[in-house]
Amino acid sequence: MAKRMAIIALHGSMDMAYPPLIIGTAAVAMDLEVAIFFTFYGLEILKKGNADKLQVSPVGNPAMPQPIPGISVPNILGVLPGMTAVATSMMNGWMKKANTAKLSELLEIAVESGVRLIACQMSMDVMGIKKEDLIDGVEVAGAAAFIEFAAEDAIALTF
Repeated sequence: MAKRMAIIALHGSMDMAYPPLIIGTAAVAMDLEVAIFFTFYGLEILKKGNADKLQVSPVGNPAMPQPIPGISVPNILGVLPGMTAVATSMMNGWMKKANTAKLSELLEIAVESGVRLIACQMSMDVMGIKKEDLIDGVEVAGAAAFIEFAAEDAIALTF
């Protein structure tokens, strides 16, 4: 079995922020070395005070369950003003009902348990993000540092 897990987080929406953090913290709890490489919009997850403010868009997300069971809502309605807030509220409700940790709590667990949170330097430069904009415990490095980690028989995942 591989002893490492290398995860790329490239999306900054709420629904795409949970998988790398849940899988990463579970893997480190199973004694794997874990690194999550945050690039482009994935950097939004690491910004101070931002994790619990991430939203989920119903647009382009046709698998999202309907807000009213049994009533099919066309995907095109997702573009109406306020629908992102509705979808975000709905997902927050599901997570709370399931006793799932908030994203900020998962980030804390990741840092405390030794998951390497790596912010992509190039993406930070492109997007005008500074190290001081990010939560504590994040390292800033280029793709080569992540590839070096992943090249040593890591399970590789992308979200």
